[in-house]
Amino acid sequence: MSSPLEKPCPFCHLDPKRILAEDELIVVYKDGFPVSRGHTVIIPRRHVATLFEASDAEQAALLKAVAQAKDILDKHYQPDGYNIGINHGQVGGQAVPHLHIHLIPRYRGDKEDPRGGVRWVLPEKAKYWA
Repeated sequence: MSSPLEKPCPFCHLDPKRILAEDELIVVYKDGFPVSRGHTVIIPRRHVATLFEASDAEQAALLKAVAQAKDILDKHYQPDGYNIGINHGQVGGQAVPHLHIHLIPRYRGDKEDPRGGVRWVLPEKAKYWA
């Protein structure tokens, strides 16, 4: 959780209007700063910082929820593809220290050449083809 001097964890205090699905272990949640239509995060209810701290049951529930979220997004947005990502630790880009998996719908034409996908987090190393 957080100390009195820190901001409360945004994933421990969720807006019910943004919940797309949930069970006793996880929540499928509309991202607050979406990079595409339907950008969703899958969050364990228990406050853990990383996937490696999640229990086996939580890890299994998270993966199942990614598939469930994809079904929801397919129905509502019909994307042409997806990026799935986890930012782990500050150096890995994790801004909220509560594990969450990004499910980012991709649409034909949203990027001129989408090859490399998540490799673009390090742009100078992303393009490995020539």
